[in-house]
Amino acid sequence: MRAPLEWIRQYVALPDEVGVAEIEAALIRIGHEVEDVHTPPPTTGDLVVARVLAVEELTGFKKPIRFVTLEVGAGLGADGSAERQVICGARNFAVGDLVVAALPGAVLPGDFAIASRSTYGRISDGMICSAAELRVGNDSDGIIVLDADDPAAVIGADARPLVGATDTVLELAITPDRGYALSIRGLARELSAAFEVPFTDVAGTDIRDVAGAPVPWPVTIDDPAGCDRFVVVKVSGVDPSARSPYWMRRRLLAAGIRSISLAVDITNYVMLEVGQPLHAFDAATLAGPITVRRATPGEKLVTLDGVARTLDATDLVVADPSGAISLAGVMGGASTEISETTTEVLIEAAHWTPSVISRTARRRSLTSEASRRFERDVDPAVAPGAAERAAELLVRYGGGHLEPGRTDVGAPNPPATVALPLTEPERLLGRPVSAETAARRLVQVGCLVEASESGDALLVTPPTWRPDLLRPADLVEEIARLDGFDLIGSVLPQAPAGAGLSSAQRRTRAVAADLAAIGLTEVLTFPFIGPRDFVALGIDESDIRRRTATLLNPLDSARPLMRTTMLPGLLEALSRNLARGARDVALFELGLVFLPRPDAPRPPVMTVGARPSDHDLRVLEASVPTQVQHVGAVLTGQWDRAGWWGPGRAADWADAVELARRIGRTAGAELRVETAELAPFHPGRCAGIRVGDWPVGYAGELHPAVIERLGLPARTVALELNLSGFPERRPVVPPVVSSFPPVLQDVALVVADTVPAGRVTEVLRRAGGPLLESVRLFDVYTGDPVPAGHKSLAFALSVRAADRTLTGADAQQVRDAVVEAAAREFGAVLR
Repeated sequence: MRAPLEWIRQYVALPDEVGVAEIEAALIRIGHEVEDVHTPPPTTGDLVVARVLAVEELTGFKKPIRFVTLEVGAGLGADGSAERQVICGARNFAVGDLVVAALPGAVLPGDFAIASRSTYGRISDGMICSAAELRVGNDSDGIIVLDADDPAAVIGADARPLVGATDTVLELAITPDRGYALSIRGLARELSAAFEVPFTDVAGTDIRDVAGAPVPWPVTIDDPAGCDRFVVVKVSGVDPSARSPYWMRRRLLAAGIRSISLAVDITNYVMLEVGQPLHAFDAATLAGPITVRRATPGEKLVTLDGVARTLDATDLVVADPSGAISLAGVMGGASTEISETTTEVLIEAAHWTPSVISRTARRRSLTSEASRRFERDVDPAVAPGAAERAAELLVRYGGGHLEPGRTDVGAPNPPATVALPLTEPERLLGRPVSAETAARRLVQVGCLVEASESGDALLVTPPTWRPDLLRPADLVEEIARLDGFDLIGSVLPQAPAGAGLSSAQRRTRAVAADLAAIGLTEVLTFPFIGPRDFVALGIDESDIRRRTATLLNPLDSARPLMRTTMLPGLLEALSRNLARGARDVALFELGLVFLPRPDAPRPPVMTVGARPSDHDLRVLEASVPTQVQHVGAVLTGQWDRAGWWGPGRAADWADAVELARRIGRTAGAELRVETAELAPFHPGRCAGIRVGDWPVGYAGELHPAVIERLGLPARTVALELNLSGFPERRPVVPPVVSSFPPVLQDVALVVADTVPAGRVTEVLRRAGGPLLESVRLFDVYTGDPVPAGHKSLAFALSVRAADRTLTGADAQQVRDAVVEAAAREFGAVLR
């Protein structure tokens, strides 16, 4: 919201000594974020109002050039006269117009000095200025033409106040619950409360008494749930060539809205002024009475942006007998828009249900200034005054006359009265708040405040423009806001003693710290996926990961599902990094996946008035998906970097498997690795990860088809583990360090090539007993003399005792035990 300070001061009696810095600080103090303060660069020297006395068209040049005689004021002309002559190329002014002239000696923004100079064969004794040259707007198509009837536009007077060269524009970020502040009226009221000065409500002025007068246009509301008030006034005989006054165009430009036409500018101006969006129809193009209804499926509407839109039954529209003529609260239709020939104008001021407008605007990606306000809720009581205000401006500057009567259908619900116990402000704020202070602050907000019969509470009726004030806590927040949040003590409550982090939290933090320590970068991705993600990963319809929880109102319509795997988000993050020039990428993420419960009950409807019953809480817990902690990682490019120490090495599927083992060691779990097949992994380079016999994840190289679909580098690898499936982390037992020397032995076993080396390692470790300190696979061999279909696995055994030096016989006994166990389990033979 861009708000010119000069416009705000028109409705709130701020003292002259209150400067921009104080106003900015006051807005921040009462809860409004001031994003920026825009002040035009200064113009020094004579910048005056001038009248065009004569225009001579110069010929013989490539572009139109005009030699203009100006009346600049007594004593300001050349040689003490009242006239100056200047060269100008603009065409948007005529003899008699009032313009802005910079006289010699003036310096415009950008250090542009004005002086008398010879050009086009004449002496140009100054310059006629455009808004862009004065940095008060971006309209560089022509020079500024002031309003002839503006009493401040006196020949020779300082033009700076007239063009906004001395004004400041505040840019604010308005929160969704404070839609009333998207208007000059709302901000002026806020500053009135902040400085405790009088406020003039521009929307509270008297409007016409139309009792007994015929309605200017019949209107029917078929959907009161979407629209509870619809006001129409009609202005006839409008001059279609009438232009918006300069003061209005200047304020619109300062607020970030470009000038279009008189009728449209007036609707935008009133919207900014009082917060009520308006729409102007060309009444001559309407086919009959207006109806507010839901669209029929397949109904067509060409909106003002020229886009032909196919409507559905959820869209709320304004229609006449010919069909939809406006997408309610969002954008008007092209068939009834104001044109260069419009003389009959119908002004609409309606109150729409915020959720209806919000859904339409987001579903169609069609956010407008009107929809921004309607989805934050608009004051339903201001609609008649806003329509009358717009009609009065249209009559004043466009001629014509206001038709008798006013259409006003619908009945908005009045605000409900809230009982505020006198002790509630102190209870919530932690500081004393008197009843008088509470009542005064709420009156400043616009509430009607009365004492209850018992005298222990205030009966507060919120104003129509504050639909967010629904309960005592909301009222207390307003009291605290206007009193100043800085008055609330900053003493932190003493934290109760606790047990510290849970074992699961410690495990998660340990895994994250370890992965970051070895060079992986942690990312945080959205927990939403879509059907296309499953297709890209080659996950077929029968896969259990396809059973997902669906969101009713997703942030992204293409991803309406809660994730059951972390790989889509990780691979998207990988693609984004690659697109930005990264080549060696290692990412990991720790987060939740969401697994729907089979036959989950429907969640109960709970209110905020009382604590839910134990039964409702159990049903609610049973209805939500199970949330499981996963860790995922993706690797591509070089895992060992190249340098002076030697060549690098690309990450491969073995690195993903070893990374899974490392996570297991960090989490205190002994993992078992076996061959597996699961999308999206390469069927020959995929490892299943187990804790005992319980599967907890997979690691390996992505399938080439998946890599091609996602545009990833060849041999990209990934892993995903279910950390919640790991056993509770056991206390770390320090290893026993023996001071006796080990006995080192090698053993080579021939097994079938389908036997995983990891399983052989596990069997050897169990069979070796307490004397077997370590088992390490150091070679895998196939070929002569190993029989076809078999492979040779060579292991290095370290045998050691903690209390004595072992003999050769002791070591041989351990070796015989592991060979016997391998033979029994896998049919292994010594090579």
